[in-house]
Amino acid sequence: MNRPYEPESLSQQDVAALTGPTVIEFGTNWCGICKGAQPAIAEALADAPGGLRHIKVEDGSGRPLGRAFGVKLWPTLVFLQDGKEVARVVRPASADAVREPLRQLA
Repeated sequence: MNRPYEPESLSQQDVAALTGPTVIEFGTNWCGICKGAQPAIAEALADAPGGLRHIKVEDGSGRPLGRAFGVKLWPTLVFLQDGKEVARVVRPASADAVREPLRQLA
């Protein structure tokens, strides 16, 4: 079972302070495209390196973290290494679309 998107609880400063590999996934629980992408995302993240942090953030109008990352479409996955963006995937259609940027975190 997939975890739901959680209300925004991180600030830009919190994200910048993260250490190690992190994936922040922006979307909403009612978004059909987000729901449809979950199997591919889950498959790719199951193969991810140990210690990967996966944070699901509920996005929407007026949400500062999503705006800070320039999120326009859901789901958007932002791949971070030590709080710095190294890659992103918007509306992944396959597990391979998520695996490729995961390699940049290894």
